[in-house]
Amino acid sequence: MSALCCHLSHSQIYEVGVFAGGSNFIGDVGATTYISPNQMAYGGIIKWNRSPRHSFRFSIIYTKLKAEDIKSSDPRRVERGYGFVNPTLEISGGMEFTFFDFNLHSGDKKSTPYIFTGLSLINYNNFYYDNNVLIDENSVSSSYAIPIIVGYKTTLTNHIILAAEIGARYTFTDEIDGSTPDGKWLIPTHSFGNLNNNDWIMFSGITLTYTFGRKPCYCDF
Repeated sequence: MSALCCHLSHSQIYEVGVFAGGSNFIGDVGATTYISPNQMAYGGIIKWNRSPRHSFRFSIIYTKLKAEDIKSSDPRRVERGYGFVNPTLEISGGMEFTFFDFNLHSGDKKSTPYIFTGLSLINYNNFYYDNNVLIDENSVSSSYAIPIIVGYKTTLTNHIILAAEIGARYTFTDEIDGSTPDGKWLIPTHSFGNLNNNDWIMFSGITLTYTFGRKPCYCDF
């Protein structure tokens, strides 16, 4: 008579939830403090936990990036007085790694630091400055970015996970603050700042996710 048995494998479960927090911009306009959220940021997040140590993660976050020279510690920027608000949408995907096992099927309370990286697509509006006046180009551009996120997460219940994280996005563009206008005919007379440094976007906040999915197992007959 054959024996029937079921062996539990590593946890493989899904998460869906929300992100809420703040954003700040680092570039050729405004302050250069790395963690200084000044605008609301919000969005959604989905994870596919492939093991207790890594997950595929996808998110979408919307914010209105804001920067003001008067908030800078550089007196030259304060005197210049530039500023902008730029509606920005980020779509991101990549891999999240935990420092310790985060087995959602164990039944015990779990907590761990984690890191995330991957690839982001950033959408933003185009504008430039003319005699200290912000001019809207009435167009939208896209750029890729590299997200670098560190955080800490913990289980509140068997199905609810709370996390706090700080993330930098190194973009492949210098256009978000208007320092390098999208219109090529504008570049010679309307560009300013360090043209060799690209823009950075910072997101700081929390995620609250709900877990679901069957506990995986396989049976030998």
